[in-house]
Amino acid sequence: MCQLAESGFRFRYVLSTCLYGDGRIEQILPEVRKTGAEFIDVWPKNFGGQREQMDEIGLEKTAALLKQHKVRIGVLSRYDLGPFGLEPELKVARAFRCQTIVCGARGPRGLAGAELKAAVREFAESMKPHIAAASEAGVTIGIENHGSALIEHPDSLKWLVEFTPPGLGIALAPYHLDQDPAAIARLIRELGNRIVFFYAWQHGKGLSKELTNEQVLEQLPGRGPMDFRPVAGALKQVGYAGWVAVYMHTVPGGKPIRESTHLVTAEVERARKYFER
Repeated sequence: MCQLAESGFRFRYVLSTCLYGDGRIEQILPEVRKTGAEFIDVWPKNFGGQREQMDEIGLEKTAALLKQHKVRIGVLSRYDLGPFGLEPELKVARAFRCQTIVCGARGPRGLAGAELKAAVREFAESMKPHIAAASEAGVTIGIENHGSALIEHPDSLKWLVEFTPPGLGIALAPYHLDQDPAAIARLIRELGNRIVFFYAWQHGKGLSKELTNEQVLEQLPGRGPMDFRPVAGALKQVGYAGWVAVYMHTVPGGKPIRESTHLVTAEVERARKYFER
């Protein structure tokens, strides 16, 4: 048994549907519990397409499928809507008692220092009505530290949580940070309970089109070079209660990470077990 389990601490895993490419949600739901998760993170087109499939089959049938497989929607990833376009999705989130919507932050890029702080403050102010609407629906908005976005540098993450109420949190993606486990662990301790979603995801060899599929898989915990022990330890230290998603992107985006549903599930479970250890 792992030390985290022995201490009584448990990570709360969520399975991102985009790992299965554009696979049908009917095929993905039976896989969820095999990966150690009880919740799914539903992605839209260009990455997965399962969110549109929910509309296609109808929300009632979606609810029935979730009940059949003893799975719940924990997260809706809506980068396509952006932080200021989430209001229509709040109705869906409320209907499924979904706790979190994740997206990126739009705004000027390449800023630093005082300019970056001012831009983050402006973004935070503009988000407050949207945070209030989400909170009314029982939803927390998670902003990812996405590459080449306004919210990318660790300083921007710290300023964002300083300038916003708790209805907004951080979806922390190590892939987009310097690959220094000690520095990432330090950032986790600084952000504390304002992290609402953690991507168990490293840079590995990145996303070059020249890479083989085996090399692309090095984004996963246990395949690439990153030592996740300081990171997992920091999450435990802050009593992290948010979501953990084993995660990676494919080249090109929108493909399943392995050749079959069975192999995707096995890859996710292998990475999750590494992260647990």
